[in-house]
Amino acid sequence: MGSDPRGGAGAGPDVELWRLRSARSGPLPLGGSGSMSAPFEERSGVVPCGTPWGQWYQTLEEVFIEVQVPPGTRAQDIQCGLQSRHVALAVGGREILKGKLFDSTIADEGTWTLEDRKMVRIVLTKTKRDAANCWTSLLESEYAADPWVQDQMQRKLTLERFQKENPGFDFSGAEISGNYTKGGPDFSNLEK
Repeated sequence: MGSDPRGGAGAGPDVELWRLRSARSGPLPLGGSGSMSAPFEERSGVVPCGTPWGQWYQTLEEVFIEVQVPPGTRAQDIQCGLQSRHVALAVGGREILKGKLFDSTIADEGTWTLEDRKMVRIVLTKTKRDAANCWTSLLESEYAADPWVQDQMQRKLTLERFQKENPGFDFSGAEISGNYTKGGPDFSNLEK
C-alpha cells in the first residue's frame, strides 16, 4: 500500500489529502493529525466488493470506496460531495458515482484522497459502528455484494468485533463459524 492515505507518518508526495467540511464548503487540506482508526486490512484482511469503477469494502467503523481514475488526474479535476446519506464523485466533469448510501455516515468525518494520481479513495465513518451493521451494498439500489461476499464481510466484521472486545488475544489465525450473522452471539449478559 505504500503511503498512508490519511496523511500520517508514511504520507508521501504522491498523496493529495483533503477533508470535506460539509457539502456546502470546498475541500480543505488535512494535516497529519487525522484521528481515524487504522484500516482493518492491517489486522486480518478486507473483503472487497468489485464494481465497474473500482471497489468498496468496510470495517466496523468505516466504509472505504476506491475509484480508479485516469492516470495523471489532479485534485482540482475531482468534484466530491459527501453527505450523511449521499455520495457524489465526478472526475473532469464526468459523473462516476452518485446516490443514496446504504446507511448513514458522519458527514463531517468523510474524506477523500487522490493516490498516485490514479485512484480516489473515499473514507466514510459509519454512524452505527457495530458488527450487526454490515452494509450489504454501497448505495441503496446499486453495488450490492453478492451473497458469498456478504457472508465473508459479516464474518470479518464479527472477527473485528471480537478483536476489539478482547485486545489481549491473538485472532490472526481465527475463522468465524456458527452464529455470526448480525454481529455474532451477544455475550453482554454473561457474568465476568
